Amino acid sequence: MTKVAIIGAGSTVFTTELVTDILLSPGIPPGTFALVDIDIERLELAHRMAEHLIERAGSEWRVESSKDRTALLPNCDFVINTIEVAGLANVRHDFEIPLKYGVNQCIGDTIGPGGIFKALRTLPAWLEILADVERFAPSALVMNYTNPMSITVLTGLRGSNLPIVGLCHSIQHTAQELASYLEIPFKEITFRAAGVNHLAWITELTRNGEDLYPLLRDLAKNPKIYEQDPVRFEMMFHLGAFVTESSGHSSEYVSYFRKRNDLVGLYCRDGYLGETGFYANNWPRWREENDQFLRRVLVGEEKAELVRGPEFASYIIEAIETNEPTVIYGNVLNTGLIDNLPQDGIVEVACLVDKRGIQPTYFGSLPTQLAALCQQHMAVHDLVARAVLEQDREAAFHALALDPLTAAVCSLAEIRQMFDEMAEVQREYLPEFLQG
Repeated sequence: MTKVAIIGAGSTVFTTELVTDILLSPGIPPGTFALVDIDIERLELAHRMAEHLIERAGSEWRVESSKDRTALLPNCDFVINTIEVAGLANVRHDFEIPLKYGVNQCIGDTIGPGGIFKALRTLPAWLEILADVERFAPSALVMNYTNPMSITVLTGLRGSNLPIVGLCHSIQHTAQELASYLEIPFKEITFRAAGVNHLAWITELTRNGEDLYPLLRDLAKNPKIYEQDPVRFEMMFHLGAFVTESSGHSSEYVSYFRKRNDLVGLYCRDGYLGETGFYANNWPRWREENDQFLRRVLVGEEKAELVRGPEFASYIIEAIETNEPTVIYGNVLNTGLIDNLPQDGIVEVACLVDKRGIQPTYFGSLPTQLAALCQQHMAVHDLVARAVLEQDREAAFHALALDPLTAAVCSLAEIRQMFDEMAEVQREYLPEFLQG
């Protein structure tokens, strides 16, 4: 029987989606969902929702839950990480303090000052989780959904001996968006992508062997198309490929779009298209609204869809259980997969999955200009991982100093001051080595 642990199951959006996907996967034999969270109220909601979905699916799966992960980890085949560490307490600090120094973030949870400090709060807990997985479920495959993705996977691989893959939906969503811009059925397009998470690139886009980029460039000159993705189309025009994260998020990964107010006005739009403070201003409300929706579902006032979604976790489990191969995009160690990116960092590439597990595939070299942008972030990832594993405060500061958007706006002295201010206000939630 399959046993799947979800750590951070109180992240009810992910838990509901993942449970639904697994229930609707015909090749996965019924087993046990082991739900873990330190927030008992949200854990209970996730448990009740999982039971509701099992009943609706007419499945023989069962659910168990506990605040104590060591009670549930034994015999787990798969461990899915979705933890959020002190997010509500710090989401405004992650946005407002950098903004005071001129660093304008839209999302700010995977890179930039917000992403780096989220990592510094999250990684110590993550390493403790992995230590328990090694003790109680050493043969489990670990699938990570927690951001910042690349930093979390890299630190996990350096700090444990477990097989870990980072999973995101940005590549498959981007490919679907490109099909819609082109007005071509998604099943008719073929694409190839690689890079780092949230900064991977669609390097090939074809239909029946025909390159679709010339058509996409022509279509993007139409304001009706361009306005749906301004930042990403600008990057495509000037850098030669379409990037795999939203315009808003992509705008904070590079130094071109958010370093001056006039540029923010020119290229950034509302919502996920680049709105200043979009995540900080809305995430707490989204979180509560989703919980309220689930409560209405449980009393029969709403109905949750039973549809298998695009997240890769269920497809990985099914491929391993059935030995029916599938291809996913995973965040994995760069063991020669992308020639011109650091070989000790995390890259996002196509992976074959069957009973042998995750098998990353060789990509080759990215165009130099794209590789250079990825390399900047891989240096940040390396420094944050080193900071936590070696308890090195200066490495954490150096990571912030190398962040492309921060460096485009601030002097080194200003970055030092920002770092110290963020570390002080978040003192309660950070490891001791970060205290000045």
